[in-house]
Amino acid sequence: MEITHSEKSLIQKYNVSCPRYTSYPTVPYWDTANFKKQEWEHGVRTDFFHANTHGGISLYIHLPYCESLCTYCGCNTRITVNHAVEMPYIKSVLKEWKLYLNLFKEKPILTELHLGGGTPTFFHPDNLEFLIRSILCDCIIPEHTSYSFEGHPNNTTKEHLDILYRLGFSRVSFGIQDFDLHVQEIINRVQPLENVVRVTEEARAIGYTSINYDLVYGLPLQTLAGITDTISKSIALTPDRIAFYSYAHVPWLKPGQRKYTELDLPDDEVKRALYEAGKALLLHAGYIDIGMDHFALPGDALTRAADNGTLHRNFMGYTAQHTGFAIGLGVSAISDTWGAFAQNVKTVEAYQKLVDMDLIPIFKGHVLTKQDLKIRTHILAVMCTYKTTWCKGDLSDALINRFAPLEADGLIITTSNSLQVTDLGKAFLRNICIAFDERYWEGASSAVQFSKAV
Repeated sequence: MEITHSEKSLIQKYNVSCPRYTSYPTVPYWDTANFKKQEWEHGVRTDFFHANTHGGISLYIHLPYCESLCTYCGCNTRITVNHAVEMPYIKSVLKEWKLYLNLFKEKPILTELHLGGGTPTFFHPDNLEFLIRSILCDCIIPEHTSYSFEGHPNNTTKEHLDILYRLGFSRVSFGIQDFDLHVQEIINRVQPLENVVRVTEEARAIGYTSINYDLVYGLPLQTLAGITDTISKSIALTPDRIAFYSYAHVPWLKPGQRKYTELDLPDDEVKRALYEAGKALLLHAGYIDIGMDHFALPGDALTRAADNGTLHRNFMGYTAQHTGFAIGLGVSAISDTWGAFAQNVKTVEAYQKLVDMDLIPIFKGHVLTKQDLKIRTHILAVMCTYKTTWCKGDLSDALINRFAPLEADGLIITTSNSLQVTDLGKAFLRNICIAFDERYWEGASSAVQFSKAV
């Protein structure tokens, strides 16, 4: 799809460093100086009780191990081929879970569970079964759940799929990124198409009701022909969801990305053309544009949530579940009680040492102020419904003034108490959300760097 001159101008204007807004405040702007671990634990106790009586809680488990480094990756990983690390790590996760159970005082209703990483399927199926059964035995399992895991097509076996399905998992997400061999080689993620076909067909035959593919645009050596081929091959396999992410080039945070340079990356205009071409193919094939980066077939739970206004967004991205209380277990995992955030230490050694001392292994966090909660609600509404409303006096004049250039460029329509994202503005969702981000503007002179928005 050809990009118009006016669209090129907008891309140049708005392709700036910008948060992805899986939370508010975003992690770099947490008030860590005033965060106290004792207050966090007290908040967990009180907020858990409210969440558990209003639908249950979410649990995220970070499994960091990978056998090789995918150089594009921005996740917290530990590279090793030594699978003897599996059970010691699992036992540490279960110790951390027990520490939270001691705070809860009653069995949690586990509505949502996600295994992320790293590569969860690095772990042997029997070890994953031990981990999940140990977690579930301390929980009440409601009738409607959303249990999902991330799998690598090269090492996800039928045994992985069988065991996790029997444990209640109905959703699986496969990291595809790109089918072009040249791209796969430069990002060190070579996986033959037949592996993707195999895991997709096996998951569908077992009974998984939602299969997701993660695809990335803006990777080194990507071309329009290549991304068209990747999207077409993906569509032919009819995954229920496709997350079409923008590559985040942050070599100052992820040294593995220094394997290539900016010269290997598509420029801003080409990168946008890659996205528009992929999006056009997805829409033509019947996928629905759910929100930033996410597409789903009409019958998928994510589409239904978008249609009925219950779509939610958290640290994992868009979700059809909204528990308002999520505990993150494992190294670097982030917990969210809605009124506060806390993040675990980022190295395996420090993590295991703390849980062995019977300490919840967090090292920083943020307690949301009343204003934080208001802004969080607006950003969440914009991300999930493309609109928001407010009462007189809720938003500062400085914040409202930031809407003017967005409206002049046709990205939003505002009234005295509402904002609506236009069809054009949907491509610039992160830029619209940044207008609400009081923490960002208060610290705008700081050296915080994000990936580019477009």
